[in-house]
Amino acid sequence: MAGVQIVVVRIAKRKDVKLPNGWGTNSSGENCTDPREVLKSGGLYPLGGPEETSGYKGSGLAMMVEILCGILSGSHYGSNVRTWQSNEGYANLGQCFIAVNPEMFAPGFQARLADLMKGYRELKPADGQEAILVAGDPERLAMKKVEEDGGILYHPNFITYLDGLAKECQVEKIARQLHD
Repeated sequence: MAGVQIVVVRIAKRKDVKLPNGWGTNSSGENCTDPREVLKSGGLYPLGGPEETSGYKGSGLAMMVEILCGILSGSHYGSNVRTWQSNEGYANLGQCFIAVNPEMFAPGFQARLADLMKGYRELKPADGQEAILVAGDPERLAMKKVEEDGGILYHPNFITYLDGLAKECQVEKIARQLHD
């Protein structure tokens, strides 16, 4: 369980921007901010980053995911999973879905959860931050921005990548509407 999704590193590569410290490593396991090096021969730090920032907690969560999704489901796990960024071999990736009825534990879950989220959102943000966000808030803000912009605005390097992919696949380029 990494601290960031690999797709975010790929996007940073396409935008030609550096990664924040604590996201990726080079081939020697040292901190690396170059997305090309992370993708080529490095890796992602676990949730929490390196040990100095409690990365071992992310390793513990990753182990829990391996147990639930790999071992419990009868799928590949640990080093039995095919190599990162490889298409060789059978993936055999497992999944685990757990359904919980919160009302079986204590009454009033929805109201108590709403109160907790309200309390977090009302906290004073750190210097330089506009607001405290809770799960789902970034996605709601992104959807609002898409609506205001009239669509998804892509980085020019990503459009160039898609154009190249369309040419390689011998299909029409993606339709686009230019914004000022």
